[in-house]
Amino acid sequence: MTDTDLTLISHPLCPFVQRAAIVLLEKGVPFRRVNIDLSAKPDWFLALSPTGKVPVLKVRQAGAEDAVLFESVVICEYLDETQGGASMYPYDALARARHRAWIAFANQTQTEGWQFLHTVDTATADTRRTALRDKLRKLEAEFGDGPYFAGHTFGMVDAVFAPFLRYFGIIDPAVSRTVFDGLPRVSAWRAALEARPSVRNAVVDDYADRFRDHLRQHGALIAG
Repeated sequence: MTDTDLTLISHPLCPFVQRAAIVLLEKGVPFRRVNIDLSAKPDWFLALSPTGKVPVLKVRQAGAEDAVLFESVVICEYLDETQGGASMYPYDALARARHRAWIAFANQTQTEGWQFLHTVDTATADTRRTALRDKLRKLEAEFGDGPYFAGHTFGMVDAVFAPFLRYFGIIDPAVSRTVFDGLPRVSAWRAALEARPSVRNAVVDDYADRFRDHLRQHGALIAG
């Protein structure tokens, strides 16, 4: 594929877009990224996306109209199956199914984390932190020696969780400690993902500032 065969339609803050960007970077695939304003979605985007959400991946096809894919995990799996390099899933069918189950779990964890980060009062924050830590404790029990979910191999579960875990390297470290205290394996995983080039490069340079501004605009308690 050439550098124009894949177009990732994006928003700078969207964690689901980051999943696809991480896989593209892991695969070393050239792609074009087009950011849109989700508060004023252009008509051309709404014509492409059945859900009105990002990411959307446009795939150029020889002699045919561009193919359009939506939903982050669908896009990630398509890229894994069609691009070069080692698979980001285990070869064994049972192990692969378990990884897909933990990817579904990631969506629940993302929701708990997003709600916690956006709480505007202390009582709600405490409740949502408890719910989030319950999810993270389940992950902690699943981990082996790391540094990644499946050991030394970076895989799809890592790509899916990394955007969510990125938040906690941006907010006040004291708040992050209240979430990850007593979870050494998940904490080490978060650090390993933060250091991964594909994870670092999946966002714009000023992502941290943009995310902090987003929290302030929404009156989030942790924004101060």
